[in-house]
Amino acid sequence: MLVTASGEYACLAMMELAARYNDPKPVRLIEVCEKHLIPQSFLVQIMLQMKASGLVQTTRGSAGGYQLARPPEQITLADILGVLDRMDEPEVRTSAPSSMSRRLQRVWKGLAENRMVYLEQFKLSDLIPQSLVIDYVI
Repeated sequence: MLVTASGEYACLAMMELAARYNDPKPVRLIEVCEKHLIPQSFLVQIMLQMKASGLVQTTRGSAGGYQLARPPEQITLADILGVLDRMDEPEVRTSAPSSMSRRLQRVWKGLAENRMVYLEQFKLSDLIPQSLVIDYVI
């Protein structure tokens, strides 16, 4: 089971925001794009979806950018990938499924459920090396 490019880019961007969570300045997307070699037009669309889901907030203007809407300890990879990648139950593809088809559908359902459980274990705060965390004292 693979993660789409948009899913991986979203995770990288969110990890970058998590590393800078304590920085009072919003993170500019161009910085994330350059650091992680993500096409800017692609990341803009991803971050719009992250904003619509309530995972990030934006600040407009020349000093604007993106920040996490919640602490990194409260955002999991399942939260992020759930916004972009279809992680719901697989659809039944036949109107009158055979017994083999029903068995296969149970496998796909279990796979989807286990993927969510696995991804819920990983919080952004767990994925950021402490040496990269910016700690500002105001």
